[in-house]
Amino acid sequence: MQRRSFLATSTAIAASLSAPFILAQSARLTPLKFTLDFRINGQTAPFFLAHSRGYYEDEGLDVSIDTGAGSVASITRIASGVYQLGLGDISSLIEFNAQNTGTPMVQAVYQYYNRAPFVIIGRKDRGVTGDFASLQGKKVAAAAVESTRRAWPMVARRKGMKPDAFQWQTTDFSARDNVMVRGDVDAATYFHDSAVSLFARMKRDELSVLRYSDAGVDLYGNAILASSRLIAEKPAVVAAFLRATHRAVMETLAAPAPSIAAMRQREPILDEKVELERWAITAQYVAAPDTRAHGVGDIRKLLLEQQVDQVAEVFGLKTHPSADAIFNGSMLPARSERMVKA
Repeated sequence: MQRRSFLATSTAIAASLSAPFILAQSARLTPLKFTLDFRINGQTAPFFLAHSRGYYEDEGLDVSIDTGAGSVASITRIASGVYQLGLGDISSLIEFNAQNTGTPMVQAVYQYYNRAPFVIIGRKDRGVTGDFASLQGKKVAAAAVESTRRAWPMVARRKGMKPDAFQWQTTDFSARDNVMVRGDVDAATYFHDSAVSLFARMKRDELSVLRYSDAGVDLYGNAILASSRLIAEKPAVVAAFLRATHRAVMETLAAPAPSIAAMRQREPILDEKVELERWAITAQYVAAPDTRAHGVGDIRKLLLEQQVDQVAEVFGLKTHPSADAIFNGSMLPARSERMVKA
């Protein structure tokens, strides 16, 4: 009885002594709010690996990760100051900065998707083959406002097609697979890695995947975005976030299973096999061929300048933001650390 009392007292004393240490340690961490562009899934698994393995804490950061409601929402969340960092589409950022002239409120600091995973997936039994020309006269499902749909005129111009070569069937994201499976439409727009839900319901050999990048439309996709205020006032904090995240990205490229497991700790309902398949597609765009020259996370300035011009023309923008206003690579990890090993 005395021993139990002694142990209980000792435990209480230890807890009381450790509590100030834990509080002090927490107080030393810099809090950061990070918003995803959409739901939690395998596409963004590296962020959860960094979180679960303590990589952010190792860099002195206390990072919270929230789900998003699209790239535009990510940008406005950061611009408003509610979030300091987030994931969002470069083309959407170009549009936002063009509409909000002056010193940019938000900049990209790490190019997550080195190529935008924009695709149109069609049913072969409806005559959609491996060429965009086969979409002529077809019905294509897409949400009312989404990056893949809005970028279509860029593909049409490259392929010598009219922008209205087919009929858009406005469809909510959640219903897109259903209309494809039922045959209500002939094709649909997707982020390539988001199409795993469709692949689970239709055989791959029944579908044609038309990549925008294969049409010569080289667009940067989602990037890590940061508020200009955070960049100006605490560049070391941004650099620390990028080091921790990049460490997890490289580990996920090498071995994705731990990242998927970390992501499923947050969303246990997700299927491991499906999310591994999703990441396998994502990795093709994160570590696209360009990264062999400049490493993961960086850009080619000329390519970004060309994207600004294309977006300005297609979106009807009155001003063209400079590439430097869009992407700030000064806080990236060293190039040697960003090269993907064969």
